[in-house]
Amino acid sequence: MKLILTQEVDGLGSAGDVVEVKNGYGRNYLVPRGVAVLWTKGGQKQVDSIKAARSSRSVRDHDHAAELAAKLQSAQVDVRVRAGAEGRLFGAVTVSDIADALAEAAGESVDKRTIVVTNPIKSLGAHTVAVKLHDDVSASVALNVIPA
Repeated sequence: MKLILTQEVDGLGSAGDVVEVKNGYGRNYLVPRGVAVLWTKGGQKQVDSIKAARSSRSVRDHDHAAELAAKLQSAQVDVRVRAGAEGRLFGAVTVSDIADALAEAAGESVDKRTIVVTNPIKSLGAHTVAVKLHDDVSASVALNVIPA
């Protein structure tokens, strides 16, 4: 089954890529979740618009991504959240919260879809998240979760 990816899928491709997958994977997982659409001959226009939108959101080039990664790794990133008396959070720290804190610390906006949180952050203290800025450049950012 030929599909056009609308979002990045680990191990498969990024938005705008045309991929060939098994019928069940495409029909039961990718298409219902809105991660992919069926490929058609007229789908090339959609592929072009997805790639244009992705390039406008993405970091300009490899050098800019490396510069931003260095800036993020050296920055003190504080995420303010509501917390209880024992330090447990009311909910979890979301990638939107992290993106806002990174934008405040680095002075540049970071797309929330590039932030990778391996385990949900549900406690105060120091945590580490990865930010994939470019195909070759990723930054490991130290977060300090503090009560609001």
